[in-house]
Amino acid sequence: MKMDEHYMLMVQTHWDTIVRTYLDFEEKKPVILFDIQKQKIYAYPYQNFKEDLSALSQKKLEKQYREAIKKRQIVTFVLDSKERVFISCNFAIDDSKA
Repeated sequence: MKMDEHYMLMVQTHWDTIVRTYLDFEEKKPVILFDIQKQKIYAYPYQNFKEDLSALSQKKLEKQYREAIKKRQIVTFVLDSKERVFISCNFAIDDSKA
């Protein structure tokens, strides 16, 4: 699913923190979760995060994650509990801003 503009802007607003969080845990190959309501950014080890997903979502994440690693991107999930939205997108890491 493609991330809509509203969520893209939210990620963009918090991008520096997302990158710092990712780089702090980079050796664990994290997946980032941005919780809109809590305004918190979490880094989860890929395998642990994947295990909490349905079988279909696990397959999608595997493909997305492999692509992200090849292109030095961050797999970023956005959780909006209020609107019942849970979406993800890959974003390129710009080391010059970290």
